[in-house]
Amino acid sequence: MTLDVPTLRKDFPVLSREVHDARRLVYLDSAASSQTPTPVLEAMDHYYRWSRSNVHRGVYRLAEEATDLYEGGRTKLATFVDADPRGVVFTKNATEAMNLVAYSWVRRHLGPGDAVLTTMMEHHANHVPLLYAARDVGFEVRHVPLTDDGRLDLEAARSLVADGRVKFLAMVHVSNVLGTRNDVAAMTALVRDANEQAVVLVDGTQAVPQMPVSFRELDVDFYALTGHKMCGPTGIGALVARPERLEAMDPFLTGGEMIRDVTIESVTWNDVPAKFEAGTPMIAEAAGLGAAVDYLTGVGMERIRAHETELAQVFIDRLGELDGVTVHGPKDATQRGGAISFAIDGVHPHDVGAMLDSKGVCVRVGHHCAKPLMKELGVVATARASLYLYNDVDDLEPLVEGIEAARSFFRR
Repeated sequence: MTLDVPTLRKDFPVLSREVHDARRLVYLDSAASSQTPTPVLEAMDHYYRWSRSNVHRGVYRLAEEATDLYEGGRTKLATFVDADPRGVVFTKNATEAMNLVAYSWVRRHLGPGDAVLTTMMEHHANHVPLLYAARDVGFEVRHVPLTDDGRLDLEAARSLVADGRVKFLAMVHVSNVLGTRNDVAAMTALVRDANEQAVVLVDGTQAVPQMPVSFRELDVDFYALTGHKMCGPTGIGALVARPERLEAMDPFLTGGEMIRDVTIESVTWNDVPAKFEAGTPMIAEAAGLGAAVDYLTGVGMERIRAHETELAQVFIDRLGELDGVTVHGPKDATQRGGAISFAIDGVHPHDVGAMLDSKGVCVRVGHHCAKPLMKELGVVATARASLYLYNDVDDLEPLVEGIEAARSFFRR
């Protein structure tokens, strides 16, 4: 069953806006941050109006309500990604989640003589923490190259793990630049065939909003996600992990609430996941994230995935027909997500973005926090249109109109 996009759009107040001489707002930047539906806004408003108090530390009615909202958000998110709630650590975003793994797992368990395998399509959030950890503890970082159509080169990956020294794999599920949907199971099997003890971290920030994800079926150790790309609030994300991995890690941050006992000389940690949630947490944001999960579940992740696949193919085909326009990444929409990066010959992406903005079209321009990938592609930046459940084919024509205007104006 296809999505009723006109009806869905009514759930997102900002999409009713007009900009620049009463032009309809066309939002094509959901890979950076999706829009927020009314039920999520209402969930956070309800907390602040009626249940505002702290969690886990009061026995009065408001404190119990706040705790229920916070832990309810955790349980809903765990169900959404098919994981154990004890393995869901709330963080402020996916970047913090991946830093947590780099600091609390990688630095503790890897050293000289070990190797980490990652890819050329990683976001800085998955790339930089590993660089810092390698500098400090001395392991080697290896990168899986890309094929000409923007996929991981699995043959090259096989040769990179052949010596059995790779103890940690860090990879993105869906690329925020190329849109490539990576085969996590194949990469995990490839690494563990060479070293059965290898631990796997997946950056799921672009995957969880777009398609059904089962942490259990992926059979990985860590999975990072963020709320603001899945119709939830900013300021909250999560590290989804095997609880036993969390038990074997030291806290990333210390302070209140993550303590079981403390004396003037020593301290012992709380159970997971509280062990990793020091201080007053993001209570309203957890309530909002829970509402976002309810919203996406109500729409149906299979339907969202099918809608985005169909729409992405229409966009890719149409952009590919335009003279001088190059689309990066796989051209088959079944092999990718809804982020579509493109370039116009002779026109800087920032000029493209400015022209599109004048038409009411919101796209992302820049290096997308993936500078190594930009270098691999031989560009300094790209323009990126990214789709979500509230986009439809009627968003394509303003995009094409803006591209043609940019091409005409800046190539004179």
